[in-house]
Amino acid sequence: MAALPGPRFKYPARRIRPRAPRVERSAQRAIIESFRRAALIVLCFDLEGVLAPEIWAEFASHVGIDELKLTTRDEPDYDRLMRRRLHLLERNGLRLPDIQRVIETLGPLPGAREFLGELRTRYQVVILSDTYYEFAQPIMRQLDWPTLFCHRLETDADGRIVDYRLRMPDQKRAAVAAFRGLSFGTIAVGDSYNDTSMLQEAHAGVFFRPPASVAGQFPQFPVASNYADLRAAIDEAATRINCD
Repeated sequence: MAALPGPRFKYPARRIRPRAPRVERSAQRAIIESFRRAALIVLCFDLEGVLAPEIWAEFASHVGIDELKLTTRDEPDYDRLMRRRLHLLERNGLRLPDIQRVIETLGPLPGAREFLGELRTRYQVVILSDTYYEFAQPIMRQLDWPTLFCHRLETDADGRIVDYRLRMPDQKRAAVAAFRGLSFGTIAVGDSYNDTSMLQEAHAGVFFRPPASVAGQFPQFPVASNYADLRAAIDEAATRINCD
């Protein structure tokens, strides 16, 4: 007796996804490549004068001591500038808590938080500053805690600032050089004399609202006067950096 035929099994119909048009796939690859390249670029920002007010100048206005208004925009010798500041603090009986109370009232420059937030979605961002960790916390909190490399102050039991300790001499330039040594592209942004060595070390450098005296001595660096122009300068510089 012949076997009865079993039920015929039907495989489910295969759903075939339509392939994206060639032009669309090409655009997608271009976007992915653009973000990959941007992730290999580290933006190195100064803090004061670029993203935040000049702390010493703000404190000077608060306590009415004009001599404390000098910054690295005015004095290129950082040690001479700091020794002068410490002398003025001692002479006027001012301590670290006095400065910190003023800093607590400060915020980032208008638009800085949003500007930095947008950049961090595309690039890696590090702040290289000659400020001090004892000063920076309130402003870093308002900038959503970006990475900060800076220095430290030494105080006595009464809160008097007795000395300062650099992380290392010319730490901004050294940090940029280290990022380059790790095969990152680097773009540096600053506004003062103490930023010029990192601008020179980076693949590209941009001034943000520098004094005319500083910009005039370093005409090779483009100058941005607002965050929109600065973003455009950064994006343009990024296209010229080969990170492969």
